[in-house]
Amino acid sequence: MKKYDDDLEFGSLNEDSRDSRFIVPIITVAVLLAIVIAALVLIGKNGKNKDTSADPMATEQSETTEAEAQTTEVMGTIEATESAEEADADDPQGSNMVGNETGASVDVTALLSAGSVAESGETTFGIDVARYQGTIDWSQVAASGVQFAMIRVGYRTQKTGEIVADSNAKYNMQEAQVNGIKIGVYFFSTAVTEDEAVQEADWVADYISQYQITYPVAFNCEGFENADSRQYAMTQSERTDMAIAFLNEIYNRGYTPMFYAAKNEMLGDAKWDTSRIEKTYKIWVSQYPSVPYPQTAQSDYTGTHAMWQYTNQGTVAGISKPVDVDIAYFGYAGTADAKSDVTPETVGADAEALMNFSDVNETVTAKQSTNLRNIPSQGSDATVVATLQNGETATRTGVSSSGWSRVSYNGQTLYAVSSYLTTDLGYTAPAANTAAETTTTDGSGSGDGLKTKFTACNDVVTAKIEVNLRTLPSVTNPDAAVVAVLKNGETVTRTGINTDYGWSRVDYNGQTLYCVSSYLTSAQ
Repeated sequence: MKKYDDDLEFGSLNEDSRDSRFIVPIITVAVLLAIVIAALVLIGKNGKNKDTSADPMATEQSETTEAEAQTTEVMGTIEATESAEEADADDPQGSNMVGNETGASVDVTALLSAGSVAESGETTFGIDVARYQGTIDWSQVAASGVQFAMIRVGYRTQKTGEIVADSNAKYNMQEAQVNGIKIGVYFFSTAVTEDEAVQEADWVADYISQYQITYPVAFNCEGFENADSRQYAMTQSERTDMAIAFLNEIYNRGYTPMFYAAKNEMLGDAKWDTSRIEKTYKIWVSQYPSVPYPQTAQSDYTGTHAMWQYTNQGTVAGISKPVDVDIAYFGYAGTADAKSDVTPETVGADAEALMNFSDVNETVTAKQSTNLRNIPSQGSDATVVATLQNGETATRTGVSSSGWSRVSYNGQTLYAVSSYLTTDLGYTAPAANTAAETTTTDGSGSGDGLKTKFTACNDVVTAKIEVNLRTLPSVTNPDAAVVAVLKNGETVTRTGINTDYGWSRVDYNGQTLYCVSSYLTSAQ
């Protein structure tokens, strides 16, 4: 109570009774007190942002408890946060700034989309293609309304584990880009370690660096339960780790990663730890309803997914083969720039993409005459460059089981129907037809100077891939019109066969038509 007593004593003095001897000491004390208070205030202000760690006086003057120190740290954090919020008000980047916080709780938006072009919520329509679609006319594809293409760039072989580029990858990226179709890509992996997966991702990133890759870069892994697969002995967790390693590296290389798998492989973590993958990466699911989009509005895959492959039997102008069709639940207003400043070389399509040729080296001539085409096809996509006559020679460099020969002729690589060629350089063509013979109904009278005799038979056949059905057994006669195309799985009855020139006579929808025998295979 000492302070209280002093107050009473001090308060009891009236103006008239004050002794002058008290005035000077009181004033002196007041002045000193004011000086001390001012000094303390100044020290406080100057010390707010001062680093005391290097101040030798800091330890001597600081006698705060552990609790007081913790309180100071928290308050400092609050002040810093408030300052940052004030700064964000003028910063156009503002709320998009990423802090230093670490931990399990993160916003994965940046991981999902690593590209330089802003993503929109627009639904977009696309296709995914590989060399199996042959030579694609991308101008027609663009005119059909396709907005994006997921293009296979390569694969790792099952036997040797070698990374191989898709033979039409660069052509497809080049032509899609030229025709205004936005590009994404995918790689078919058979990696068995995370290191191999990273190697695949780096190979992909290097391979596509000269092209404008706007859509994601996808990881595709199938067939791992087959006994001959490199991945046959891998566990589900190991495969998932491997996939994540690939996707992480794609993201690190500046592309948006995406994981592709079938619905039944992902649903309920059946074959992949899908619940791990979908937390960080875009999912591309294949699920084929009996009635395709848009009649079926959405996939019945209940897991999170950003892209839906809803059929592998799409028909698209400019593509002669069935094609996978996709719906992406996102799009891009712009087009990404290539990562590399190097302009890619202009490439042509792989003429042999749809068939495998065995290398040979032999001299051939035409049995009578045969067209030499720029690609191994009798369709409208092929151009007849030259005609090889009987007695005239060419060097055959390859033979395909689908009935085509690759030949070198006047410095050009061209293609001819194998059954029209022979290694017998002294071969003499049969005598020309008579006028009467040209009217026979067994296929004779093709107008090519051939009497195409057929040996009767009765077997059910289908096309190995597809084959033209013609009104006459000829590819040179203008009257040998293509009436229909027989596709693999579709059957016809073969009623006659000619082994000399490689033609078959077939019954198709009540019509007698003709096709090249080497394109057919037994359906029984």
